[in-house]
Amino acid sequence: MGKTPNYFIVEADALPEIFLKVAEAKRLLETGEVDTVNRATQQMGISRSAFYKYKDAVRPFNDMLHGRIVTFQILLKDEPGVLSAVLNIFAQSGGNILTINQGIPSNGCAVVSIGAETSGLEISMQELLSNAKGVEGVLRCEVLAG
Repeated sequence: MGKTPNYFIVEADALPEIFLKVAEAKRLLETGEVDTVNRATQQMGISRSAFYKYKDAVRPFNDMLHGRIVTFQILLKDEPGVLSAVLNIFAQSGGNILTINQGIPSNGCAVVSIGAETSGLEISMQELLSNAKGVEGVLRCEVLAG
């Protein structure tokens, strides 16, 4: 059986510089700013072997306090217009909805997961949650991940 990985959340300033450079090289490749691993590693001043050694182990953590991608879970009554009203709250607040996943309603309720990019919020995260909870037909609204 394979070893189960262990994860730590560590401030970037506490990490060895190589991890930060590998993360930046991955970003350069993902955004298309460079088109090869060789160019990414040259730009970051690291060896290709170091890149390949750490590339699968280094991932940035999107901190919801700084406005990134946040996953919300909302329990709604299965009534017309409730989901639309929640989505309007996000739109009016400056949140950019990336994904919406709704389960099949059961017992008059549906669970909806919303993935949103929150850096453009014009209100606090707490206000957004409060506003969403205030929509008639919303039974629960919480942040799942950020």
